[in-house]
Amino acid sequence: MRHFTARSIHTFVEQWYAALDRHDDLDEVKKFVVDDGLEMRFPEGTFRGHAGFAEWYKAVCHRFFDEEHEVTDVHAVIDGTDARVQVRVNWQARVWNPPAARSEWLGFDAEQTWVVMTGDTGAAPLIKTYICNALEPMPGSAPL
Repeated sequence: MRHFTARSIHTFVEQWYAALDRHDDLDEVKKFVVDDGLEMRFPEGTFRGHAGFAEWYKAVCHRFFDEEHEVTDVHAVIDGTDARVQVRVNWQARVWNPPAARSEWLGFDAEQTWVVMTGDTGAAPLIKTYICNALEPMPGSAPL
């Protein structure tokens, strides 16, 4: 089984956010997460497994648009086929809250902790645990 590197994890993080920004098809985005034992914790709730992931992904794809994630830091501590990853990302998007006449800009700096593991083929990391530790609004951002 191949092990991943800090570089492959950084690339994986960038690819994850690119897929989110494009609102890729759910089946494509599910390729970034484990099949069994997935846990994702956000301020709005905890989502488990593929069913929970699908619920979260549908909600964010229908609520946010013009999303842009800029990864500002990735620090991975690799232990064989697992890694604990600290991610810092700047997230900006627009949201429309009916019946408002205009959409609003959102801007946040997020600190996250991920646990990733190698997939069955060992070729790429997969997210097992995804925790949003902090979400700091940028000046002028609308509230979530």
